Amino acid sequence: MKYSWNVACEVMRVALPLQGAFREAINDFTFNGFSIPKGWKLYWSANSTHKSAEYFPEPEKFNPSRFEGKGPAPFTFVPFGGGPRMCPGKEYARLEILVFIHNLVKRFNFQKIIPNEKIIFNPLSMPANGLPIRLYPHKKTD
Repeated sequence: MKYSWNVACEVMRVALPLQGAFREAINDFTFNGFSIPKGWKLYWSANSTHKSAEYFPEPEKFNPSRFEGKGPAPFTFVPFGGGPRMCPGKEYARLEILVFIHNLVKRFNFQKIIPNEKIIFNPLSMPANGLPIRLYPHKKTD
């Protein structure tokens, strides 16, 4: 199940369930030449972090192995948020994802009906046509 979780993490990195978050600057600071005063509301985009080549080499390549070993640096992969605002349902979601993947792969072969279906962003990423698939039960061997 460990590799299955790596696959799920890579899916969430590419098409994350969280788009970003608002935060308040607690100190004055400079970012990319811009002065940000204490108290300003900031929007952080998880997508820009998850697609950064600095943190994820070859970010457009689907590579579940990037989550092996130590995995990504802290706070660079945050599909459930991070720190004190971490999603309280993270472990439940993990369990649901792993049970779903296990049952889907163990019981069925599947085929995408629209092979090159586009992904749209409105505001979350999703398949343009709902990702229709055809399921074929595995043949029983006695």
